[in-house]
Amino acid sequence: MTCVAQSTPETNQHDLKEVLKQTQGVPFYQRTEWAQALALPHPTLANLPQLTKEDFRQNSPAGFLPDRFNLATLAQSGAIEEESTSGTSGTSVRVIFGSTWWAEQEARALRQHRLIRQVLQENPLARRAVFTTPGCSGVSCYARWLNYDQRILGQTLFVNQSRIPFTIPEEKYAQMAEETLRWNPTFLDVDPVHGMAFALYCERHQIRFPDLRFILTSYEYTSVVHRRIMNRVFGVPIINLYGSSETGHLLIEKEDGYMIPSEETALLEIDSPQSSGIGQLLVTTLTNPYLPLIRYEIGDYVEKESRGYQVHGRMRDALLDQSGMIVTTRQIDELFGDLKKVAHYQLRQNSDGDCELLLLPEKSGDSLTETIAVISERLKKRLGFAINSQSVSLITPEDSGKFRLTARFVQK
Repeated sequence: MTCVAQSTPETNQHDLKEVLKQTQGVPFYQRTEWAQALALPHPTLANLPQLTKEDFRQNSPAGFLPDRFNLATLAQSGAIEEESTSGTSGTSVRVIFGSTWWAEQEARALRQHRLIRQVLQENPLARRAVFTTPGCSGVSCYARWLNYDQRILGQTLFVNQSRIPFTIPEEKYAQMAEETLRWNPTFLDVDPVHGMAFALYCERHQIRFPDLRFILTSYEYTSVVHRRIMNRVFGVPIINLYGSSETGHLLIEKEDGYMIPSEETALLEIDSPQSSGIGQLLVTTLTNPYLPLIRYEIGDYVEKESRGYQVHGRMRDALLDQSGMIVTTRQIDELFGDLKKVAHYQLRQNSDGDCELLLLPEKSGDSLTETIAVISERLKKRLGFAINSQSVSLITPEDSGKFRLTARFVQK
């Protein structure tokens, strides 16, 4: 049974009245329930409504733009960038932010990590190579077939242009590796599935990047199996960076595996945590005047402990055990921690609770017989339902280009 508790703000260092000034002249926050809550003499975050995904989809960007701005004028002047969310939780939505905002908020998050801060202080022009789904647009990833020079933006090379890494032919991977060697990056910025697949190619051909210092994972949930492979092949720290197009980067992983917030970028709350401490993350943005979001339901489960945060994955991807309790993507992924030979997986739960586990082996054609026996028993014990497991040659992404490690379906 879910334990309902008061939302817990991450920090009180920001004067809440100053934070809520962002809502002045914003059409969406002039709605009755918001206007009444914002008019309280001593408002608290917990007394304010929550901004749902549906609210955001229906009203972004114009409904969140303060009336002192004009969207067309901002676009024509070059003051803003426009991007679209990936659509992982539903329909893709337009978002806007200042022309330098994305780089600025990312830099704030990166500075929270000791190694990254040191590397970027030593070399402010450190080169980055990006491996992610080309389904995005704008500054965060590329979406067109372009040559090497056309895929360089400042100190960043956008490497892959294929949606499914498992179907990329060897000659294309050879080109990607050659381009990356030519670019000689200081760090990789990867979708974990694309990064893992590229790492396996590099391992097969004994390719290393001499100046590589660390790898950032983002865009979707990073499995322990992806992390293990990239660390084995490249031998550098794997650092998870968490956020979204609409909020910016919110958390970055520390050396101990826990995540710390980028407090200048947003206030964080965990809404209605379960007895385990896991609840939905609510985000109040602080630095984007063109899209101020208050108590935004980002759609992820998060847990906060004394050492920091742990991201548990998308709420819609959580499974149910036999007693009806939520089991998050992270809780399933932990069961793969000591398993080798698996490159990627997907666990799908039917409406009756039974599950189908698809395992993609590191080596093509590997039946993974022993691994299947071990992980099936662990999953059955954790969930209490039957597990039908098989080794497969392909796992496809969602329309958004992202992969789902766990998924609950209504129909069998």
